[in-house]
Amino acid sequence: MLTPFAAVGLALDVAREGLERGEMPIGAVVFDEDRILGRAHTQEKALGRRIVHADLLAMEQADEVLGFDKPRGLLTLAVNLEPCLMCMGAAITLGVRRIWYALESPNDGADALLKLWEPPVEQPFFSRPGEIIGGIRSAESRQLFAEYAAGDGPSGMRAWARSLG
Repeated sequence: MLTPFAAVGLALDVAREGLERGEMPIGAVVFDEDRILGRAHTQEKALGRRIVHADLLAMEQADEVLGFDKPRGLLTLAVNLEPCLMCMGAAITLGVRRIWYALESPNDGADALLKLWEPPVEQPFFSRPGEIIGGIRSAESRQLFAEYAAGDGPSGMRAWARSLG
């Protein structure tokens, strides 16, 4: 089984692949205890769309692999940037039980919001992840965003990436 350090390292590798293609350097992997079920980087530039976040794309791949089958073990999402509210909701829907990430995303990260969520009844098939850990390999992730900010992406996104440092 992957450790948090190793899993976020895989997400960083995928983020670097995205950066090399001119994308925002966000990468994600989804895995159970036996296998990687999904891996993706953000693809806003390549696909010309906004709702193509790395974590969402990796979870969609995992969902295709799993279908309605339950994962063989604990389902984990590792990403180099804190999931946003949309991606956190997708993680809950998919049944992710652990989320490990590198950097906090102060403007749209959902970790703090999830702590405030008080559903009247938490269903076993639709409940918050039992473990969310941030700050794993954050310096490496910060460096990727600094490289992106120094590049030729949209000025607003470069400014946002600089704010993560």
